[in-house]
Amino acid sequence: MDAATRPYRSVLYIPASKERALEKARDLPCDAIIFDLEDAVAPDAKAGARAALAAALETGGYGHRAKIVRINALTSEWGLEDVRALKDAGADAILLPKVNTRSDVDNLVDLIGDDMPIWVMMETPVSVFNARDIASHGRVAALVTGTNDLTKDLGSRTRPDRLPLMLALQSIVMAARAARIIAIDGVYNRFRDGEGLAAECEQGRDLGFDGKTLIHPAQIEGANRAFAPTSSEIDLAQRQIAAHEASQASGEGVAVVDGTIVENLHVVAARRILAKAQLLAELETT
Repeated sequence: MDAATRPYRSVLYIPASKERALEKARDLPCDAIIFDLEDAVAPDAKAGARAALAAALETGGYGHRAKIVRINALTSEWGLEDVRALKDAGADAILLPKVNTRSDVDNLVDLIGDDMPIWVMMETPVSVFNARDIASHGRVAALVTGTNDLTKDLGSRTRPDRLPLMLALQSIVMAARAARIIAIDGVYNRFRDGEGLAAECEQGRDLGFDGKTLIHPAQIEGANRAFAPTSSEIDLAQRQIAAHEASQASGEGVAVVDGTIVENLHVVAARRILAKAQLLAELETT
């Protein structure tokens, strides 16, 4: 599937050290998998996790799911070996943690060459302040929000409305949109709280994120639902396009749907909604 059109509603973290999880992920209905070699793997298990992940990627079987490998920081004792072992293992992108500046991305580019897309963790106050510069790097394909680390570094309280993180969240989305790349929201830690997850997914969708990182398979359905076009959005998009085309054909120049003027920009957004809905419908049949 084309990386530019594929959905990223649900982006599930999978510990690369757990072979059962690597196997189970082949059948999960998530849009993307982050195979994690960093936070989810203990130091004494990192070498084994690296080997297990390389074998799993070589075996394949992950279907349409985007395969993202989160390596350890290049400044750590494991990062360079992660890159050497996995840059040609069949992943769709490398996710780089502990990024603060554009030069951190350059360091990874020097190691992986010209083809592999790079995803970037946005998890420090410095990275947020440099979000526009990082996102504009020609090799960066996505910004992934690290809300837990941001909360820790800010010393802020965890609130259901995420008010202390709002500047960071909006800055990340704004930088991604300016660079025309993917923006993924942070995790929701209470994986058994379906209502809380739904509310945070809706907030992320309203802010403009493309999807949400998840820590448990139980969260996939909620994220897929929240970041997909609703039936009412699809209906409105179809009526906006029809009304606009009718007004153009009649020479009236102005279309109105539900008491609201429909301009070209609304039609562009409507076509985007319908294209996403069609892609998701096609995925459900494969």
